[in-house]
Amino acid sequence: MCKISIIVPVYNVERYLRKCVDSILNQTFTDIEVILVDDGSTDSSGEICDEYVLQDQRVQVIHKENGGLSDARNTGIESARGEYLGFVDSDDYIALDMYELLFNNIQKEAADLAICGIYDVYENKEPLKKTQEYMVLDKVAAMKLILEAKIVSVHAVNKLYKKNIFDQIRYPVGMITEDAAVILSILENTKKVVIDTQQKYYYYHRANSISSNRFSKKDLDTIQVWKENESYIEKHYPELAYVAHTRVCWAYFTVLDKMMNSKIADEDKQKQKEIVSFLRDNFSFVIKNIYFTRNRKISMVALRIAVPLYRKISLLEENHRKTKNE
Repeated sequence: MCKISIIVPVYNVERYLRKCVDSILNQTFTDIEVILVDDGSTDSSGEICDEYVLQDQRVQVIHKENGGLSDARNTGIESARGEYLGFVDSDDYIALDMYELLFNNIQKEAADLAICGIYDVYENKEPLKKTQEYMVLDKVAAMKLILEAKIVSVHAVNKLYKKNIFDQIRYPVGMITEDAAVILSILENTKKVVIDTQQKYYYYHRANSISSNRFSKKDLDTIQVWKENESYIEKHYPELAYVAHTRVCWAYFTVLDKMMNSKIADEDKQKQKEIVSFLRDNFSFVIKNIYFTRNRKISMVALRIAVPLYRKISLLEENHRKTKNE
């Protein structure tokens, strides 16, 4: 038995894996086990995992057939022996005191879930520092923050969970928005959440990652998940319905922007029309919405006028984003 089980899904990340695992094994909080789940890697990632087993008795490796990120996480959850669970993606790394901070906060506040801040890391660019905040919330207030997506994100990886939260929860296999799919269930199983936005998790953005900016059919999962989340909120927490619908509109914009920046198949053009129709139907909601930025509202006006105009604005935004992150 240990205090914290840290689950690391591994798939073809030989370039990044050592930096990731070293940052975990060198944590100032040492009562950990590290579960490396080699998800059928075809590069040397599996061999690197095996090396760590020989170097540190806190490491265990599970080699399995490729099943995707969710399946690898679920495999790790089922093998975990700790009182608490953490997740780290194998192309990212963490500050050496991340788990000490999260564990101390969860103990101090008698919380079920602790969250820290994230650095967004791009090639050849210094990560941006953000304003630090500290708060202790009940589950409803935490849900509102998650839906707002300003202070707290749905990411699984910058959090420390009481293990029993996952007694009845597993990540949905085959879905790319797995974090969003389970976040409300996770929060439903908490009474108290502590948030300390000190940035301790380094989230590496690479061009060929799963979350790339080119459209694929799996991106439609984003819409499906947030619509399901909205239905749950409307049923159980109607006071959050406004921000839940905002998140649904955000999901539609996210998918449409990817479509605008991609050459989509003929079979997807009908889906694009449906997305445009949904957003046009929500024109007033978006324009009056306190959460959408001025630029997003301008693009909403463009979409109402003509899709090609929206595409031009979307491409300009994408080029600006790329330039900013180079």
